[in-house]
Amino acid sequence: MSAEPTQHFIESQRLRLSYWDWGNEGAPLILLVHGGRDHSRSWDRIAAAFRDDYHVIALDLRGHGDSEWSIGGAYSLPDNTLDLVRVIEQVGGPAHVIAHSYGGGVTLLAAGSYPEHFASLAVIEGTHSLNPRDVEMGPGWVQQWGDRLRSFEAMSPVVYPDLGAAELRVREANPRLPHDFTPHLTEWAARAVEGGYVWKYDWWVNARTSMEIRREELPVFWAAIECPVVLLFARETHTSQRLDAEQFFQNASTVFIEESGHWAHHEQPEAVLAAIRPFFERHS
Repeated sequence: MSAEPTQHFIESQRLRLSYWDWGNEGAPLILLVHGGRDHSRSWDRIAAAFRDDYHVIALDLRGHGDSEWSIGGAYSLPDNTLDLVRVIEQVGGPAHVIAHSYGGGVTLLAAGSYPEHFASLAVIEGTHSLNPRDVEMGPGWVQQWGDRLRSFEAMSPVVYPDLGAAELRVREANPRLPHDFTPHLTEWAARAVEGGYVWKYDWWVNARTSMEIRREELPVFWAAIECPVVLLFARETHTSQRLDAEQFFQNASTVFIEESGHWAHHEQPEAVLAAIRPFFERHS
């Protein structure tokens, strides 16, 4: 096996999607799914911890990393669900999954809708939803979504003069990230343009869709998941996680990661690995 992963591309819903493969074909599959505005190579350290015993791959979600952008902004949970299923079918499942944040929400929806493709799930801070709690579906909701989406048409990306400036922005946004890892995160998150660098992700991923699955509907999908699930929460999370989510699953447990914020797999990787590794071993 090579120390560096190899990049592959597949098509899903007419989009060209990128994923990285650390080799070891024939071993149980682990799929790594990043969060919103992130990228697959942010998993490199976690992949290195599993690559000797598992076939590890990491997907760039649509509109992220090296995957194509969806013209028109189709970035809903169901859209991403079909992409996850497609890559598992391509590589050969069922898959163990480690997923973070929005990627966790996608994974839980996918596993509830296509349970035969999933062997076990380790979801880090992935029980929240970006949809508002207080707006009922109707004209007001569609107008709110539409106005926000249309506002993106007038936006221009920030151009950073060099990767060092972009890295400073990463540190400002996530001051608890390990400083020895932020250059790697930045390198894979940015692309060169005239005058410097911009982020690879499509800003329109923030819009989702007018008919997105709403947060009160998510437990219906969680209850349909057949494989074991471990839910990992940062003790110092600042997102609207459902810390009581375990009750909605057929077979789930909850682990809290101490002295960590939302990016627990970067801030406390050893604690995260200590929770996930024996969980996967029990269910491989």
